[in-house]
Amino acid sequence: MRNYYIKFKNLQTVSANLSWSHYVEILKIDNIDKLKYYIYITSKLNISVRELRERIKSNEYERKGNKIELEKPKVNTLIKNPILIKVKNKNKKLTEYALHQTILENLEDFLKELGIGFTFAGSEVKIKIGDRYNYIDLLLFNYKYNCFVVIELKVMEMKAEYIGQITKYINYVDKNIKKVFHEKTVGVIICKKENKYVMEYCTNPQIFVRTYEKV
Repeated sequence: MRNYYIKFKNLQTVSANLSWSHYVEILKIDNIDKLKYYIYITSKLNISVRELRERIKSNEYERKGNKIELEKPKVNTLIKNPILIKVKNKNKKLTEYALHQTILENLEDFLKELGIGFTFAGSEVKIKIGDRYNYIDLLLFNYKYNCFVVIELKVMEMKAEYIGQITKYINYVDKNIKKVFHEKTVGVIICKKENKYVMEYCTNPQIFVRTYEKV
């Protein structure tokens, strides 16, 4: 109780949505910003004590780059980096197909890992651009930001051509799927390794790159 008083006497972040068991887990955290973050997501998502413990253990706060905007967060601040993906054998090399199937098999965990407000809209969504058919790996919708999210999965290092590919998909969704009351579509490239030189020349604010780690 003394620890509780010391940490919360100057904060306006105490939530009635959290049980004492939630606070027992949170009180183990010394960093005030990190503490406020876990109170925020626990209250917003109504997560259990067990899930809270798992999020803290997985260093969720750190993987979001310590740039959490609690009042007016943006989509990119809510998507962790790296994204942890559950696999049966961590030592086995994944193909893009295997990565895709692994995510679908653990879809609920994947959506929670991405962040707040993500829902599933489709897998290998068939679209026609010109006279050719293309397939969006995963199409999601984020109800918090009222926008569609195009997910492209890559098991290699980030390449410049991935930007062009996902840009076409984003433009297609904006033109043919999203409604006028939706926000602009967001694209997320999930790859094995980042390439800062490629991203330096990506000026589209709707495209984000995240790496994945097998767990």
